[in-house]
Amino acid sequence: MPLLIQNRGFDRISSTAELFDKNPHLQENARTFRSKPLVDVDPKCLLYVQQREFAATTPADNCVSVIGSDDATTCHLVVLRHTGSGAVCLAHCDGSSTWSEVPLLVKAVTSLSTVCKEGRLELHLVGGFNDDSKTSHKLSLNILAAFQKQKEDIHLETCCITEMNDIVVDGRHKPVLYGIGVNVKTGEVFPASFTYKGPAEELRSARTFTGGQMADIYDSSKGLVKIGPCKWSPNLDIAFWLSQNDDTILKYLSTSPMAEPPHFVQHMKSTIQFLLEHPDSDSLFPGGQPQLYHRTERGDWERASQS
Repeated sequence: MPLLIQNRGFDRISSTAELFDKNPHLQENARTFRSKPLVDVDPKCLLYVQQREFAATTPADNCVSVIGSDDATTCHLVVLRHTGSGAVCLAHCDGSSTWSEVPLLVKAVTSLSTVCKEGRLELHLVGGFNDDSKTSHKLSLNILAAFQKQKEDIHLETCCITEMNDIVVDGRHKPVLYGIGVNVKTGEVFPASFTYKGPAEELRSARTFTGGQMADIYDSSKGLVKIGPCKWSPNLDIAFWLSQNDDTILKYLSTSPMAEPPHFVQHMKSTIQFLLEHPDSDSLFPGGQPQLYHRTERGDWERASQS
């Protein structure tokens, strides 16, 4: 069993409750983790990862100091790090294709760690809550099972998921933590929030909204964020959502209507507006090439010309 807890393998579990009952130190670690202060991450050092995206880099990266993601309700945020090379990957997993996504994350880290003989792979999982439909619980089990299937030994260090990331507010279950960051230089994982979610925030949201699969958004060797090319068909019917009230949008476009952050509805509307303004996805990717962004000396992401 290549997923290890305190250097020991464990049998496949039938519930997250069973995992925590058998490993009380994971409960304690989760309580400690969720009680850490929330860090508002400076955009000038950040690489932000949206839903169904991942990014990997190493401590040698001069463009990125923190990889982060938030707005996770039933979604899970996954950090995998090699302690020898310091290579680290962060992914925002929504359960769309967990079994094919996890090998991509492992490969992203191991491919950046080939010269390193010492060290081990460590896994940190944060996200989900006790939602009524048990979407979080199913995703927790699938992610754990997918990591168990990998040939590499992977050590589960942080497991702040589902019931360990749950709080009841006014009689409703919500996640304690919606976001995390990982310090690329030190490997520290911490609760985080983000005011900036670019570059190309609406384009990236549109890609996910129209069914795009898990995507690697960063080339660490060049310090470039790369988006697309994406493909979607014109769909004027989605304009219907722009005239609906907040409750309707939450009910039909969220996996957890009662637990979404306050900006969820506006985010959905701006994504739909973007798709209506760009019905032809090809026009956004001249010559079928991805959009590339590099970090300027001021610390902003700026569109790079294609070489």
